[in-house]
Formats: sequence, structure tokens, C-alpha cells
Amino acid sequence: MSGLTIRNLDPAVKAGLRLQAARHACSMEEEARKILRAAIIKPPEEKGLGSFIQKKFTEADGLELAPHRSAPRNLDFFEEVQ
Repeated sequence: MSGLTIRNLDPAVKAGLRLQAARHACSMEEEARKILRAAIIKPPEEKGLGSFIQKKFTEADGLELAPHRSAPRNLDFFEEVQ
């Protein structure tokens, strides 16, 4: 593991880090590691409802559901009436 020194840290930020670490019952150093880890290592982006449903069906039955895309609808009725 490597080390990191942060100079010129605002006193209010340091005090906030100290309080947050105390609330989480850990050291300031561990709290800073948690904050940096959360900021850098993002969880996978959540997908939409359709992707969720496809995943559930695939897990349940071993089926592979290909997404179905129909041709765009005729939306002429949305054109402005002059």
C-alpha cells in the first residue's frame, strides 16, 4: 500500500472528517480511505426496468430474451395544425 499526505487542508474539512469518523467508529485515516474509495470506485450504473426484467427471466429459466425494437411509429398527428 502507498501513503498520501494532504497539505493545506481546510480546518473545517478536517473537523468534519474527525466527526464523521467518530460517528462511524473508525479513525480519520480509515474514514478518508472510505470517502476516496467511494468517490473513485463507482458502482455499476443501474439499468432500466426492461433490463431488470430481462435479467430476472434469464436467471429463472435460462432463457435468452433478445430486445425487440419495432419500426418508429408514424407521428404525423403531432405536427402543428396551421
